[in-house]
Amino acid sequence: MTAASPFLPAVPAAPASRIPRVLTIAGSDPSGGAGIQADLKSIAAHGGYGMAAITALTAQNTRGVSAIHVPPADFLTAQLDAVSADIRIDAVKIGMLGDAAVIDAVRTWLAKVRPAIVVLDPVMVATSGDRLLQAPAESALQELLPYADLITPNLAELAILLNEPVAGNWAAALEQGKRLAAGTGTTVLVKGGHLDGDGAAGGAGEHGDGCPDALVNTCGVLARDVIVVPGERVRTSNSHGTGCSLSAAMATVQARVGDWEAALREVKPWLEGALRTSADLDVGSGNGPVHHFHHVQQQTAHHGTGAGGGELHRVPAAGEFARGLRETAAADLEAIYGLDFITALADGSLPEKDFAYYLGQDALYLNGYSRVLSRAAAIAPTEAEQLFWTRSAQNCLSVEAELHRTWLRGRTAERTLGPVTKSYVDHLLAASVTGSYGVLIAAVLPCFWLYAEVGQALHNRFLAAGAPESHPYAAWLRTYADPEFADATRQAIAHTDTAARAASPGERDAMTVAFRQSARYEVDFFDAPRVHA
Repeated sequence: MTAASPFLPAVPAAPASRIPRVLTIAGSDPSGGAGIQADLKSIAAHGGYGMAAITALTAQNTRGVSAIHVPPADFLTAQLDAVSADIRIDAVKIGMLGDAAVIDAVRTWLAKVRPAIVVLDPVMVATSGDRLLQAPAESALQELLPYADLITPNLAELAILLNEPVAGNWAAALEQGKRLAAGTGTTVLVKGGHLDGDGAAGGAGEHGDGCPDALVNTCGVLARDVIVVPGERVRTSNSHGTGCSLSAAMATVQARVGDWEAALREVKPWLEGALRTSADLDVGSGNGPVHHFHHVQQQTAHHGTGAGGGELHRVPAAGEFARGLRETAAADLEAIYGLDFITALADGSLPEKDFAYYLGQDALYLNGYSRVLSRAAAIAPTEAEQLFWTRSAQNCLSVEAELHRTWLRGRTAERTLGPVTKSYVDHLLAASVTGSYGVLIAAVLPCFWLYAEVGQALHNRFLAAGAPESHPYAAWLRTYADPEFADATRQAIAHTDTAARAASPGERDAMTVAFRQSARYEVDFFDAPRVHA
C-alpha cells in the first residue's frame, strides 16, 4: 500500500499538462530586462514552459529605448501559426505590439485559436517614459481588449485606454479600472506601483509605504467586483520590465491554479522579492532589471555556508511538495494497514465494543476538528479556499456526525476524550494558533488523505469479498469510499501544495513537521481501541 497515492494525480500543474505551456507575444529587449526576455524568465520562475513570438525588435538598455524595428505582420502570423499548429498552448501573454497591422494579426489569430487564458499587458509607455505604441495603433488596441481575460496596464496606460488624465491616487485608479472593465467586459489588474506613498494610501486604507494591486471585474468572473491585494512598496531604481514580468507570471500561475485571486496572491510576493533583490544583479547604469530567480539561490561557502558546499532554496514545482508529503506518510500507512483493528474491521471480525469506542472518539475528535477547519477558513487567502474549508467544517458537524450518531444510538461508548484523541486535537489547535495558514492546513491534511486512502483500501477489500450485506461495518466502509470525500481530499491536497509554493523554506519545513505529526497521530488513533481495551 505504499504505491503512489491515487489522490496525487489531481494536483496537476495545468489543465492540459503538468507544466503550463505559455506563449508570449511581445517585443525583444536585448538588455534582457523586459519584453520576451523578461517574460520567459517569469514563466520559467513559475514552473512554466515558455515560448515566444516576436512582434518587434528594440535597441534599448537600462537607460532607455533608442530604436524600434517592427517586422512585417505576416511574419508574426507565420510564427503564431507555426507554434499553435504543433503545440497545445495553455496560456498566452501579450505585450508590445508595435503597430496596427501587428495588432490586427494577433486579434485574427486569437479569434481562430481561442486560447484558454489570455493576459494582455497593453505596452504603450515604458518604465523609462518612452512611448512604445504610436497613437494610430491605439484604436486597433482597443479592439483587441475584449479578447483578453486579464488586462494589466500601468497607470499611464490605463489613462490612455480611457482617454483620461493619469490617476493621482489609489481611489481614482480603482474607478478607472472599473470603467475599463465595464467597457471591455474583461477583468483589469489595477497596479499601485507607480503611485507615490501618499497616492497609494489614498482611499485604500494602506499606509504610506503600501503598494496595493486590485483585480477589478464587472462581468461575474470573480466573486467580488474589486479584490484588493495589499503589498509592501520596495524602494529601488531597478524596476525595468516589472510590468512584463508580472503579466507573464500571472498567465503562468493562472494556467496552473485557475483562480485569478490565487494567482495574484502567489505572484505579488514573488515580484516584491524580485524588486528587493534586484541590486544583486548589478546590471546597467540606469533603471536595472528585477531579479526573476531570487527564490532560487545557490548558497556557497562565499555566502557563509562553509566549505561543505551549497544549499538550494527554490519554489517547489506544482505537486512536488504534495508528493513529498505522501512519501513521508508511506511508513505510517504501512503501520495502519498492519494494525489488528484495521484487519478485523476489513473482515468484519472486529468486536462491536472496539468499533463503538473508535466511533465515539471519532465523533469527539470531529467536534474539535471542525473548529480547526473553521480557523483555516477564516485565514484562507482566497474565497475558493474559504468556501472549501467552511464546507469541510460543516460536513464534520452534519454528514459524518450523523453517521456516528446513528451507529452510537443505543450503544455504550466512551463520551470523554481518550488520551490519543486529546493529544491529536491539542496538536491541531496548536497549529491553528501559529498564524500560518500553510502549517494549519498541512496539519489537518492527514485526516483527509490518510483516512481517504485507508477507507478506499478497506472498501476495495470489502468489494473483493463480494460486498456482503451481512458485513457489520458495511455502511462505514461505503461512506469513506464516497466520491465526494475523495474529491474533497484532492482539493485539500491541492490547497496545501499551493500554500507550500507560496511559503518560505522555513515555513515549508514547519508544514512538513505538522503533517508528519498528524500522520503519526492517525496511526495511534486507529490503534487506540486496542490500547483502550
